[in-house]
Amino acid sequence: MDPVVFILNGPNLNLLGLREPAVYGSSTLADVEALARATGDRLGLVVECRQSNHEGDLVDWIQEARTRAQGIVLNAGALTHTSVAIHDAIRGVGVPTIEVHISNVHARESFRHHSYISPVAAGVIVGLGLDGYDLALQALARRIKRPDPSEPITA
Repeated sequence: MDPVVFILNGPNLNLLGLREPAVYGSSTLADVEALARATGDRLGLVVECRQSNHEGDLVDWIQEARTRAQGIVLNAGALTHTSVAIHDAIRGVGVPTIEVHISNVHARESFRHHSYISPVAAGVIVGLGLDGYDLALQALARRIKRPDPSEPITA
């Protein structure tokens, strides 16, 4: 059976394509999910996509990944900058998680420069638009399929 990877999107990502297109582009969440599933198929991964505007849902899904998934791609949206609960969930489950942001959060408001997720993430991808999801899945596929997945990913 192919490894499972969760794609988890947080608050306001359901508004992709409508909300601030100058920042986030015109692609929709459905476009993100279609890209992720196509990438997963190409890489031999089963991709499960979920979105919620509620922090507790994201925490529940991260905890679910402990027994159901081999990796997580997480765009927690604004919760990136506020959620100790998401940080603790990622740390607690031990599932490799890659933090993704469509926009370059470091070129935006200063409150977006701090992430509670980055310290517990296997990697961080910012500012590459939807390509960030593709790159995160590629990195997780390499990590999952290595003989010793705890070793760092090297080129």
